Formats: sequence, C-alpha cells, structure tokens
Amino acid sequence: MCGFAGIFHCATPKPVDPARVERMCDAIAHRGPDGFGVWTAPGVGLGHRRLSIIDIAGSPQPMASSDGRAMLVFNGEIYNYRELRAELAVGGARFHTDGDSEVILAAYQRWGVDCLPRLAGMFTFAIYDLEKRSLLLARDRLGVKPLFTATLSDGSVIFGSELKALTAHPLLRRDIDPLAIEDYLTWGYVPDHRSILRGVEKLAAGHYRLLRHDAPPAPSVQWWDVSFAERRRGKPADLEAELVHLLRDAVTSRMVADVPLGAFLSGGVDSSAVVALMAEASSNPVKTCSIGFDVAALDESSYARQVAEQFKTDHRARNVSPDDFEGAEALAAMFDEPFADASALPTWRVCQLARETVTVALSGDGADEAFAGYRRHVFHHGEERFRGSLPAGLRSGVFGTLGRMYPKADWAPRPLRAKTTLLSLAGSSEDAYAGAVSVTGPALRDALYSPEYKRLRGDYRAEDAFTKVMRDAPARSGLDRAQYADLKFWLPGDILTKVDRASMSVGLEAREPLLDHRLIEFAASLPEAMRVHRGQGKWLLKQTMRRYLPDDILFRPKQGFVTPIAQWLRGPLAGAARGVAQSTALARTGWFDAKRITAIAEAHIAGVADHSRLLWQLLMLDRSLTHLGLAG
Repeated sequence: MCGFAGIFHCATPKPVDPARVERMCDAIAHRGPDGFGVWTAPGVGLGHRRLSIIDIAGSPQPMASSDGRAMLVFNGEIYNYRELRAELAVGGARFHTDGDSEVILAAYQRWGVDCLPRLAGMFTFAIYDLEKRSLLLARDRLGVKPLFTATLSDGSVIFGSELKALTAHPLLRRDIDPLAIEDYLTWGYVPDHRSILRGVEKLAAGHYRLLRHDAPPAPSVQWWDVSFAERRRGKPADLEAELVHLLRDAVTSRMVADVPLGAFLSGGVDSSAVVALMAEASSNPVKTCSIGFDVAALDESSYARQVAEQFKTDHRARNVSPDDFEGAEALAAMFDEPFADASALPTWRVCQLARETVTVALSGDGADEAFAGYRRHVFHHGEERFRGSLPAGLRSGVFGTLGRMYPKADWAPRPLRAKTTLLSLAGSSEDAYAGAVSVTGPALRDALYSPEYKRLRGDYRAEDAFTKVMRDAPARSGLDRAQYADLKFWLPGDILTKVDRASMSVGLEAREPLLDHRLIEFAASLPEAMRVHRGQGKWLLKQTMRRYLPDDILFRPKQGFVTPIAQWLRGPLAGAARGVAQSTALARTGWFDAKRITAIAEAHIAGVADHSRLLWQLLMLDRSLTHLGLAG
C-alpha cells in the first residue's frame, strides 16, 4: 500500500525535473512513510512513496523490469501474485524480489493490457514502456485505490494517488468546477466522473488509460464490468456452500502480510463475518478494534464486544464525542475534495486506533452493495413490485397527486414518510432510487443557490448521471439496477474514498475481502430472493453465516456506522451550525443564499427539522475550500 505521482509529456518528450516529481510525492508522504524514490527519462517522471507490507526490504519503487525495458509505480496489493509468479516463471520470467510489484511488471510484459483481468486485488499503477515509449495507467475493478490525472497547459499529463499530489504542481490551476458543487450537495461527495477542480479527472474503476509521446492524451478504456443480467441456478444449500468457499478464500488471501495484521469490528454482519473467518484461519487471536459513540441509540460497541468475546479476539475500543469535531480541519486536508459522509470521522478514529498495534486491517466494506444490504434496497425492491403492478400513467397521476398533498415529515422513519413513498411510487424506478440515495434533494438545493450559481449550473442536474448508470446497467430488474449503480457510483465515490483516505492518512493498509471480484460476480448472479427475502437484505449471506454468528448479530435491524451529527449540531456544535452561514469561503463564491442557510441552521437547532446532513455538507465544503486555498 503506497502512493505515487508522475509527469508524462504526450507530444515532445521534454526533460522532467526530478525535484518537481519529488514535491508531488512529498504531498502524499503519509501514504508511504517507509521508502521514497524518483525515476526520470526523456518525457516521463515517476515517483513513489512506500508503505512496506510484503517483501519489506526487497521491493523498492520505482521498479524496473528484469530486462530494464519497463518501469513501475504501484499502489495496492495483488492477492494472487504467487500463482501468477509461478505461471510466469514457467514461461521464462525471472524474478529478483519476493513481492507482487515485480509480478505486475512481468505480467504486463507477457500479456500487455490483457494482464489486467488476471490481477486479483486492489491497485492503481503506472507502467512506462521504454520500447513503446508509452505509459499505462490502470485502476482496479471496483475503485478501491484512487488515481487523479490532469492535462496541463504545457501538454503534459500529471497523475497521482491523491489530488494534493497534483496541486503540488505549479501549472495546475485551482479553479472550482461549479458543477461539482451541484454534485457534492446532491450526494455528499464529488463522484468519480467529476472533480472539485476544473480540468482534474479521476480514472474510473475498472478502466485503463494508455498514453504515448507521439499522440494527444487518449481517453480511458473500460477493462472490467459486473453484470446482473444472468441468474445463477442451484439449491440454497449449494449456493451457501459456494459462498462460504468464496468468503474463506477472499479472507485468507488478504491475511498475507509481513507486518502485524488485524480487523475493524463494528458488530454488524459484515465485519463480524470477516472476523469469524479470520479467527477460523488463524492460530493466534485476531487483533480487532471498534469505535463507539456518546449517544446510546447509535452505539453498536456492545455488539462488537459480543463478537470479540465469541471469537476470543484481542479487542480494543474507543469512543468518539463532539470534542472530535476539531478533527474536521484534518478531514478537509485528508480528502482534499469536499466530503460529507459523517462516518469519515469515526472511520479515521478507528484507523488511528488500529495503527497503534497493526499495519494492515481487514474491513467489512462491500457486502451491502453486492448482496443488497442497505435498507433502501429492501424499500426499492418492494416499491418495484408495486410499481410493476400498475400502469405508469395511473401511478403518476394518483400517487403524484397524493404525494404533493401529503405533509412533509422528514423526521419520521422511512416507512412513515408517506409523502416520500408516494412521490417515489409516482416516478420512474431510476428517479425514485436516485432520490433514496441522495443527501439533499433538488428543491432544497435550488433554495440554497444564488441566481449567479443557477446561471452557471444551467440545466445540469446531478441525479441525471446516476439515473443514466441505472438505465444503462447490464441488469434484469430494478433491484439489479440499483445495486449496479451503488457499485459503480456510490461505492468508489463515497465508501472506498472514505476508507482509503482515512486509513492512508495514518499509514494503515485497509483491505476489503468482501470486495473480492469473484464474490461480487457471484452475488450479482443470485436470484433476487437470495438477496432480498422476507424484508431482509443480504439473505444468502446471513443464512450462510449462521454457522458462525448468532441470530441477534445477523438479523437485528441494520444500523450502519452512523455518527450522531444531528444531536451534536443541536447541542455542543450548535455554534458551528450557526457559523456556517457567515463562512468566508462560502460567501466569497457568491453561490449561496446566506439567509436561507441561517434559517436552516436555526430550524435544525430548534428541533423543527433535521437538517444535520445538509449542515455537515456545508461545514465540510467551507473547510475544503479553505484547505484548497479557494476561500478568497
């Protein structure tokens, strides 16, 4: 697990200043405190910061191939590198290290870009081919590891593991992309098809980009996708047996490390399943850690202790309180782009806790997206069944009218929000699900925007990109399309961004066994009843794990890693809520109505409405713009 940065001249191969590459790498030094290197040649420069996990002393980067014809910088882990190494050795490849980096180089030299489907793991990398005078940039299937790129005024392409690596280059302009503000307020993060800075791009998950010195910058090419179009057949018992085999292999393959290893344990189904399988495979107690909250209704730490006691793990816990709000400044610097998933704060804290004793931690991320574990999946599945039973015109007319007449009750649990449900049933499947995933709806966004911003935004609406992903999905049902959009849009943009930045900020490698691509492809092929059944999501996964975990862990209502932001912003953080309307950074953009923000803050503090997520979005936007030097 590391970080890298580089410069590539697509036209004339101008000399690259090694000091400039070094400065880009210095900006992401937290990703790799154990080693540093820079390599340059005419028209190209590669830099690397290393966090040593496997072959600690023997795999420095940038790394040259055994014949010296290719150079690599790499961030991630290849879990099947030993099998690939053996296959490549039979074909004549020679190896001088014991790590996975050299295997990537040999695989590229044997198969070119066709090496990508053979790599099982999380990765981004850059390979410069000295013979072909080309640069290959690649990202793993699901976007576990990030890669930012930008084309500069001098014709060069710069790239790096985080945005801050690019902003360290003096030619990168720091102009806000106004459409990113619409995206951010809608989703709570800036999705992968956009960046907060105009001209900066993120290489999409499952894509590669091939650049040449004698050609203009080429677009990216998709090399992997997941399909929900085919249904797997088989008895439930057979599917359970196949799933437990895949789970065991995914977990054990991610337990390979030459440094101390542990796991995050929230007490939910997914992290508990990972810990159970780690305990099964380990002869020593698994090191686990968890985070609790000072609001009892949102604190799951007792369930984490229950699982820790069951599997006799070496468990450590810590609480997050309003005092941790001081970390908001650090979060803005950590993410660069505005990022408003409030669970980033406890995620960062649990990474800090883990790093005190381990260098690698396994997480339970990915199962909700793959196996339909979110409550919104269950609701959408039910709505789809009802939606399909009535003609579209009747649905739109009857439910649309009832929805507009019904009073708004965002404070209520989802099943009691009749207005939301009625309007959802009146609309299309795609629009309904986009509304369920979004943080701030179009009406409230429009009320916040100034006339100047509305002019800049034009007719762009953030939901359109999401609904297009759903419509174009290789899928058979509304639930399929919803899960596909989560995997392609929400997962890399929110969940994986959160875990990557929080873990790497403290020099911790986080591994996600439930995002093994074989597990993802298996889950996508399951009949709907094996995903959502009797009002329960993740049905097959829960049934499979009954051999390891008690029912009160598997079947209790899903809570998620929820931070008590709503309570904090009415109490100890009420001053911060009120202060966001006077934010210098937000005011200088001229894009928001300060009076409207003040009214929203006061309504939340008074308990009239729950605007906690929006207020947190605005707080983090303010700090992010300040961090990027865009506050005026």
